[in-house]
Amino acid sequence: MTTTPTRAPLASPLESFPDQTLADRAADGDMRAFEVLVRRYGPLMRVYASRVLGSNDEMDDVVQEAFITAWQQLPTLENGAAVKSWLMRIVSRKSIDRVRARRRHVDIDLTDAAAPEHESPHRLVEAESQTEELTRVLATLPEDQRRCWMLRELAECSYGEIAEQLELPVSTIRGLLARARKTLLHEMEEWR
Repeated sequence: MTTTPTRAPLASPLESFPDQTLADRAADGDMRAFEVLVRRYGPLMRVYASRVLGSNDEMDDVVQEAFITAWQQLPTLENGAAVKSWLMRIVSRKSIDRVRARRRHVDIDLTDAAAPEHESPHRLVEAESQTEELTRVLATLPEDQRRCWMLRELAECSYGEIAEQLELPVSTIRGLLARARKTLLHEMEEWR
């Protein structure tokens, strides 16, 4: 009895295309090119969204919303090679919007028990103030420093991934991150 070997499904030839080409084709309406971008960056976006949201419950919804927005706004993307960071910005905004919406829609009647100390009103205000201050300080950083810090600390990219995405040497990435961290430590001193 002979058995026919099973073949692995053939990968789309688009899988090997660079981000620039895929983004350009997707912006022209090529759904298959966009699907490759979804497969390529969806897992990273899911991890990022789950960290911002603090759970996996809403992660898939947020990532799906981010991809819908990306599909609609692809023609506005000026540099297709930067599609990864562009997608990460979209999912970041969607995740933060979801967290803000949660805070606005708390039903006061459902909160009988006192909140744990870390969720008490003064702690939440303090955390929000700290987040606002961090956002303000990040906005004052030079663009390259801010992008490096966000990719490393929020998206958890490796130095090599950051260097590739920003098209800079790894040594430059290390220097940018060191300067960004030094500025953040100095500016956020009162919050330590």
